[in-house]
Amino acid sequence: MAGLRERTRRAVQAELAAVALELFTERGFEDVTVDDIARAAGVSKRSFFRYFPAKEDAVFGGVLLMGDDIAEQIAGRPAGEPAWECLHAVLREWVARIDAGSRAALRVIESTPALRARFQQKREEARGRIAEALAERSGLDAFTADLLTSAAATAIDCASREWLRGGGEDERLELVDAAFERLRPACAGSSPRADVTR
Repeated sequence: MAGLRERTRRAVQAELAAVALELFTERGFEDVTVDDIARAAGVSKRSFFRYFPAKEDAVFGGVLLMGDDIAEQIAGRPAGEPAWECLHAVLREWVARIDAGSRAALRVIESTPALRARFQQKREEARGRIAEALAERSGLDAFTADLLTSAAATAIDCASREWLRGGGEDERLELVDAAFERLRPACAGSSPRADVTR
């Protein structure tokens, strides 16, 4: 588990990211400066740069924290729980936690071409940390852990897109459950330490 200093750092990082997202949503990404974010958050510009190397990174603060948080939660799940059930339980909880702000974040990213490619890069970094945690916790080989983590990420993506298509009216968690259930037959047969022919 993360120490007190790291948890405090993450809390400040999350707060800065939330302030930045609110400003980006109100004014548009291009019209907000680092000075604007720092002023709204009540910190200095130098303090902002201690947590984020650039204003673009503030958009992805939640993605970075997500990867760390999910990896920690996976490590703490019951030892006998199947890997796919573990991913479902942890990711479902994460989706429930971020539900209120996720539409705004996605819209800022989707409306800013410069952010879309960065977003995919940050997500890949987070997914890698999650796959490593799953492999260690479940005794899976790296290939299987990567495959299951990628499938889980796809389930979340498809549920999110369907949710956005419905204008946010549908229950997002129900969509997440449906996506995991439809993928379950393919994932249920995954076994730890499976031999992979290369």
